[in-house]
Amino acid sequence: MIRVLIVDDSAVVRQILQGSLSADPDIQVVGTAPDPYVARDMIVQLQPDVVTLDVEMPRMDGITFLRKLMHYFPLPVIIVSSLTSTGGELALEALAAGAVGVMCKPGAAFTLGDMAAELIAKIKTAACARVSRRLDAGARTAGVTSLGKSTNQIVALGASTGGTVALEYVLCRMPADAPGIVIAQHMPALFTKQFADRVNRLSAMEIREAQENDSVLPGVALVAPGDKHLLLRCSGARHFVSVKDGLLVHQQRPSVDVLFRSVARSAGKNAIGVILTGMGTDGAAGLAEMHQAGAHTIAQDEASCIVFGMPKAAIELGAVERVLPLKDIPDAILQMVRATP
Repeated sequence: MIRVLIVDDSAVVRQILQGSLSADPDIQVVGTAPDPYVARDMIVQLQPDVVTLDVEMPRMDGITFLRKLMHYFPLPVIIVSSLTSTGGELALEALAAGAVGVMCKPGAAFTLGDMAAELIAKIKTAACARVSRRLDAGARTAGVTSLGKSTNQIVALGASTGGTVALEYVLCRMPADAPGIVIAQHMPALFTKQFADRVNRLSAMEIREAQENDSVLPGVALVAPGDKHLLLRCSGARHFVSVKDGLLVHQQRPSVDVLFRSVARSAGKNAIGVILTGMGTDGAAGLAEMHQAGAHTIAQDEASCIVFGMPKAAIELGAVERVLPLKDIPDAILQMVRATP
């Protein structure tokens, strides 16, 4: 049984979440708390495996509480936030502070059943997370040097649980003339634009949410929009992206496999594929196709992953050229680019 504590200032939300989660035989809701002060005492007393946390609460905001929790009593936390601009920014700040996942409260276009199924899946993923091994983005663009050459290579990055922190770490260590980058990160719609905007403010590259027919250019990183697949395509010597609806792949949209397979077809040996922290197997088969097409491939190592599932699956398929800790991945990407004629 996964023991869950719900923290939300709304009594209605606490009741809904408790009823939805308790219906799953693998989850036990051990308590609910209306604010971080009550939650603090309940965490010490009840020892939950996972906490769901709202970020906009009275007395103490969720971000401040999360930072204290990660310092004194680290455990997996899932942010359950409203889809507002403020809520979205706070949710991304929470991921940077140590939360392992984020999801939306039900809205007009999002049913309670959808919310319950997604939250249950995220709780089961979070219960496997290694929360004590987060790597802070630290000094970001300081010391980043120019690539020193022009390149037509494409870098494809894929991530899930813990991926926002890992992606920020990599992107903030890329120079302004780094190869064009395409990214699939499992994340709800609307949060992807806020994530891209956040990292854009920190990185020497231009980071933005992808739009249909965007060119993939040096110095630009394109993030797949939430609830859309991102594909690379080529026309002559130029590369573009397509943003598509479509079936879920590995229960995900965007899917890392969909992106990586399109990169294998469109860029072949002129690509570098990197699979980062995440639960499940999404991206493994696509990275194998990239490897078979002659691309360089990298997987994040177990010790630096929040969840090792996606990199492990790619390694077991024989799709990975190098297995590296997160701190070494940016330099490895640039070394591979510089070594290519």
